[in-house]
Amino acid sequence: PITLGELLCLGSSIAFSGLFYYLYRKKARVVARIQEAPKLQVDDNLPALVSAADGRCLPYVAVEGIVLPAKAALTSHYHEGLQGVIQKLLLKEHRLIWNSLARSW
Repeated sequence: PITLGELLCLGSSIAFSGLFYYLYRKKARVVARIQEAPKLQVDDNLPALVSAADGRCLPYVAVEGIVLPAKAALTSHYHEGLQGVIQKLLLKEHRLIWNSLARSW
């Protein structure tokens, strides 16, 4: 005889397994898209290629080329001879205006 607790444990185990398998497959598709991404070189044609794309955005691409650090290159503590740079980010905040009708910013 199977008890109610055993059925509850079995059902929740199957539900969690299904949820985790769904998340795994979703992430596996993203990884496959990233691995199949076209490789572009940093050259004079890159700005024209980006501006010609839909929404001026390339979804998954690998950009290859030589970059120069602004100050000093970062060296790895774990791999000898491995260096990297940090991409400079620009954050533009839009001005918030109080909407008295909706009582929100």
